[in-house]
Amino acid sequence: MTAATGYSPRRTLPLRVEIVRQFKRRRTLGMFGLLLALPWILVIAFQLGPDGFGDQSSLRISDLATASGLNFAAFALSVSASFLLVVAVALFCGDTVASEANWSSLRYLLAAPVPRDRLLRQKLIVALGYSAAAVISLPLMALLAGTLAFGWADIQVPGTGETIPALDVLPRFGIVIGYAMVSQLVVAALAFLISTMTDSPLGAVGGAVGLWIVCTILQAVEALGALREFLPTFWNNAWIDALAPELDWSGMARGASVSVTYAAILIAIAFRRFRGKDVVS
Repeated sequence: MTAATGYSPRRTLPLRVEIVRQFKRRRTLGMFGLLLALPWILVIAFQLGPDGFGDQSSLRISDLATASGLNFAAFALSVSASFLLVVAVALFCGDTVASEANWSSLRYLLAAPVPRDRLLRQKLIVALGYSAAAVISLPLMALLAGTLAFGWADIQVPGTGETIPALDVLPRFGIVIGYAMVSQLVVAALAFLISTMTDSPLGAVGGAVGLWIVCTILQAVEALGALREFLPTFWNNAWIDALAPELDWSGMARGASVSVTYAAILIAIAFRRFRGKDVVS
């Protein structure tokens, strides 16, 4: 049996087509709308609250949120990284294959024919792209909102209260955002794997978020000791070390290695499982 004239597996399901398709989805526009609106909601909350930074003796990241735009951006990332960004990444990656199966269009894509590995690869690339955009957009919008509301000033380090010049810490803020993206790889890979196993997009998203919450709970169990360091959530806030007076890479290096390892294994399982899956929807 010969291939149809002009058919080339490399030309099936172009990235630009998938990018446009996903961008037009209401959940994409709604999620980005929420991520971009959250910093302004936090600004309003601080403006309506009592004056002052709270308990200055503790110097928590929330106490210093109004000290400068950089402080506010760090605070916005800290309160969103453990849940809102998790939901956003799980939504983009968990909706990839499961939505096609839910709409009964997956079998038609494969009959086009789009090779299975290429189908997964194209959808994963686009999903990771939107996930990265989500992780980047929130702290950048928070930096803009915080600077307009609280001014551009040197950043105060949580815990110690030491001050770092704004221009010196700005490159480190890029490290913070980069590490935040890497730490979300586990959520992306887990949601992607579940998406290849179910016809329910909400099931894929909810399953990934639920397992992340379980890891967060286990992280609080001190009886587990050093075993907690192998949980992907344990190093979730290691990016704070990038804002210390002396940049410390140790926590971020461990966290990145755990995230990348888990993500690589989960994605490999997803591809292996999907190659032999009986697609009926």
